[in-house]
Amino acid sequence: MGEEIIIPAQRVLSGNATADDQLDLFGGPKIVTDAIEEKETKSGTILTIADTKSSYIFVDTSSGRKELLNKLINQKSVCFDTETTDLDGVHAEIVGMSFSFEKNSGYFVSTPPESRKEIVQEFKSFFENEAIEKVAHNIKYDLKIIEKYGVKVKGQLFDTMIAHYLITPEGKHNMDYLSELYLNYRPVSIETLIGKKGKTQGSMADLDPKDISDYACEDADITFQLKQKFAPEIEKEHLKKLFYEIEMPLVSVLQDMETEGINLDVEALKKYSVELETDIVELEKQVKEMAGVQDFNLDSPKQLGEVLFDHLKIDAKAKKTKTGQYSTSEDTLTKLEANNPIVRLILNYRSLRKLKSTYVDSLPDLVNKKTGRVHTSYMQTIAATGRLSSNNPNLQNIPIRTEKGREIRKAFIKRNNDYCILSADYSQIELRVIAAVSNDENMIEAFRSGHDIHAATAAKVFHVDKIENVTKDQRSAAKAVNFGIIYGQSAFGLSQNLGISRTEAKEIIDSYWLQYPKIKQYLSDSVQFAREHGYVETIMKRRRYLPDIQSANAIVRGFAERNAVNAPIQGSAADIVKIAMIHVHDEMKKQNVKSKMLLQVHDELVFDVLLSEKEIMTKIVKDKMENAVSIGVPLVIDYNFGDNWLEAH
Repeated sequence: MGEEIIIPAQRVLSGNATADDQLDLFGGPKIVTDAIEEKETKSGTILTIADTKSSYIFVDTSSGRKELLNKLINQKSVCFDTETTDLDGVHAEIVGMSFSFEKNSGYFVSTPPESRKEIVQEFKSFFENEAIEKVAHNIKYDLKIIEKYGVKVKGQLFDTMIAHYLITPEGKHNMDYLSELYLNYRPVSIETLIGKKGKTQGSMADLDPKDISDYACEDADITFQLKQKFAPEIEKEHLKKLFYEIEMPLVSVLQDMETEGINLDVEALKKYSVELETDIVELEKQVKEMAGVQDFNLDSPKQLGEVLFDHLKIDAKAKKTKTGQYSTSEDTLTKLEANNPIVRLILNYRSLRKLKSTYVDSLPDLVNKKTGRVHTSYMQTIAATGRLSSNNPNLQNIPIRTEKGREIRKAFIKRNNDYCILSADYSQIELRVIAAVSNDENMIEAFRSGHDIHAATAAKVFHVDKIENVTKDQRSAAKAVNFGIIYGQSAFGLSQNLGISRTEAKEIIDSYWLQYPKIKQYLSDSVQFAREHGYVETIMKRRRYLPDIQSANAIVRGFAERNAVNAPIQGSAADIVKIAMIHVHDEMKKQNVKSKMLLQVHDELVFDVLLSEKEIMTKIVKDKMENAVSIGVPLVIDYNFGDNWLEAH
């Protein structure tokens, strides 16, 4: 194969392992599951700090820091880590910094509360030296901490967590796990220092800095060693550009967005909570009246199941679970909506309860007391497709399909009266990607002509002479097919979706394939490519490994086949959004605007825009988003301004 294969300790199953057997250690055609990895790792002797001759040096004097700084600025690559008082980067204060640039060695610099800023700034010439590569595990957090003290981290970044995510997208990426897997070494657990997770867990700030030193040095040392393992893999053709030109530059973009946060109208949410509670109580009353039963708990699946299936008998074929109760899951109830109007009321009741508890009542608690804003955390290593994830709050799941759900966006508001919110959303990006990668002339032409793609599809599928003559129902059917094909929708699924017969659904799909033959061929080719190679790729060569594509189990294999089709499309869309974010961020810095990029949700970017910068921001956002990548199909954004996110969407 001509490429160096890195073999983690305890990973070769036999002396006869082939190159392909070894390749899957980094996520090749035959992925080893986490369970197998853990079993193999634990079968050997795991080393610890007690077994290793390490040179870990505690630095707490001015002369010691100067000596260390002189060593650091003469390195090409240095791993650094921060020890802090909190996992939340906005709240956290630094307790110390550790550095490593040689195996089994490290330095820990203590930063007492009274001199935190001064000590961090002593290392400014290192952190701001663009010639020195900075290495860390989850580097975004460490950047956030260092930059709180007036020091900007510059130079090439290397995040071992993100590197491993690209190499093995479906694996675990935490440092302790990777240390055992690749270095055959078990690090000191943080719980041995500050206790187990929970209310009684202490803080690094409670400890004598000398007691932290070995732990902190070890973190930097292990990360440095992991970097040596991962760096050669990252140099491979399908990873190098993805890592150095997309994921690493994106770290700084996300860091700025997280630090900025967004303004939240807490009072509006409190009022909305009261409104939702009134609706919830009324729905509960209606459900009980319709059921003819007052004395049951609507939130109890067991009691609700008895009312629906024993008392009302809404489904004669209702089956019980192993625990002896009826299923009242959302999937189950959705299929029974036509059987009894009570089902729709129950689904509405649950929807509002979830909306109220998950978002309306929870969001105000996430407002940072120091900044008065909500600071979500973005994660680059969760979704195997390459999409970003977020938590506290999870912005990706804020409901937008229902009017009640959309109201939540109204609470995300502009900074002040000198600003407004700008929302810019890619128009049908996944369909544009599938048109491009399949090279289907009919769909490409529809996009190039600027037609409504669903109406254009309907005109072709239903043989309507002019797009303007397409009916609303025809457009809805075409839209369902356009989006359904990406997810492997069958005639049965389409019939359920549109409320039509399976025969009609099959006729629509058959007609669709006649109009877009290259899309059908592309879907078939994607599955075949996955069978032959064990993975599929996005336009930026981001891989999704599919070990189940050869499974003898038809259900398991079918799931892998759907991923073979969906992952390149969804992943390519994610790549485009990330590239756009980097380009927009860079141009905003170049133009020195006061406006800020705040949020990324699916294919949408949200900004706080200074009113006097509306024109320049429109130009930047439209230009950089629509020209992020050239795929042969025009990328188009829809954008709008408003006082809040809902207004701007």
